[in-house]
Amino acid sequence: MVSLPVWLAVLVGALALWALVGHFILPGARWIVRRRVNRVLEEVEAKLKIRIPPFKLTKRDILIERLVDDPQVQEAAEAEEREAGATRSAVRRRIDTYAREIVPQFNAYLYFRIGYGVARWFVRLLYRVRLGYSDEEGLAALDPNSTVVFLINHRSNMDYVLVSYLAAEKAALSYAVGEWARVWPLQTLIRSMGAYFVRRNSKDPLYRKVLERYVAMATEAGVTQAVFPEGGLSREGTLRKPRLGILDYIVRAFDPEGRDVAFIPVGINYDRVFEDRSFRLELEGTGPKPKAGGAAANTLRFVLRNVVLMARNRWHRFGYACVNFGSPVSLAAYAKARGVDFRALSKEERFARVEKLGDDLMAAIAAVTPVVPVPLVATAFVRDPDRSRTELELKAEVLALMEELARRGAHVYLPRKDQDYAITVGLRMLTLRHLVDEKDGLYTARREELPLLTYYANSIAHLFA
Repeated sequence: MVSLPVWLAVLVGALALWALVGHFILPGARWIVRRRVNRVLEEVEAKLKIRIPPFKLTKRDILIERLVDDPQVQEAAEAEEREAGATRSAVRRRIDTYAREIVPQFNAYLYFRIGYGVARWFVRLLYRVRLGYSDEEGLAALDPNSTVVFLINHRSNMDYVLVSYLAAEKAALSYAVGEWARVWPLQTLIRSMGAYFVRRNSKDPLYRKVLERYVAMATEAGVTQAVFPEGGLSREGTLRKPRLGILDYIVRAFDPEGRDVAFIPVGINYDRVFEDRSFRLELEGTGPKPKAGGAAANTLRFVLRNVVLMARNRWHRFGYACVNFGSPVSLAAYAKARGVDFRALSKEERFARVEKLGDDLMAAIAAVTPVVPVPLVATAFVRDPDRSRTELELKAEVLALMEELARRGAHVYLPRKDQDYAITVGLRMLTLRHLVDEKDGLYTARREELPLLTYYANSIAHLFA
């Protein structure tokens, strides 16, 4: 069981070194750092045609001050003073604390020079990374002044690294990251990469107003964002209902006559998700919840086990990781077609409209979810778990599934553009992980591993509905 993603340990180590250098660098040499950052920004704009919004490059203290003094935040502060009987100074301290917790400090050098390199190396070490389908025509037609928001299904903590790597030649992404990452020194790295922290289940109206205004400010300023609308990792493998907090913050301040917002649905799928067995234990409610030390120990054991396999030349990468980019959805066009201005709606009306928008966007994400080998082969075993099959019989079943998906317009990723090879690598992964047994040329799903096979089959189950 991997209770903590492997990449987390790598990033923490990288950050520790970076933080050490940052803290002890000679003050007289800081101009060198600034010069390198400026050089990176010039190269990014010239070579990759990526325009970093000035908001993203603004000093963090200035953004915090702007957020604290925002009229809507101050209005919420006055309401808090009246209702809770708190002093103005106490409320302002809370607002300042929330703002400092949320506002990132983007470092272009770290993002494009270090972060991109580490992400590229790491995901390609572990997976065969593929960009499957991409609506290049729709993406090319985007208004360059639009604020782009990537909406992504959430399969693994690896999603952050994978999408950042594949989108690095198009944009510098700003993620909403949960409280799990608010540990030193990881939180410093995450802020430097332009991400902001979110208390997912906060009931504090003052905190929610500060977060709302930060999201609105970033959206109005054209900051490219990446949002996981499900609000968390899918434990069952299926797509979850969207949580509407961030989406609501984006649309409630949207001006149809101002800067447009373009939602880009992104579908991710893996042949192997590191957290899969942890998810299974959570759902079954078996075994004690691992503490931080236990999680780190589990991660270390996982790493060492794979290093040993590498040394014995018996190690395989964890299959394919595929990402699809769907057609952009213009918020201005969406609102115009329905004759709605989100700013003018009552709270109840807005929630109903945002819920419908969220469902429409989740449907767009569902439609571009990639079909990769393991979920495809797992589907055949899950549909008839007690049956033993020859390899030829299994391939006939999976080919029938491919044909059904093709009729439904799904995006099936075929390694080497070879259907037979796709089935072979999917079956190999399942047998290597002992989810499927092979005896006398017959393949049978392990009864005790059916929940894990179902988890992978569930990632594409909606495409058959």
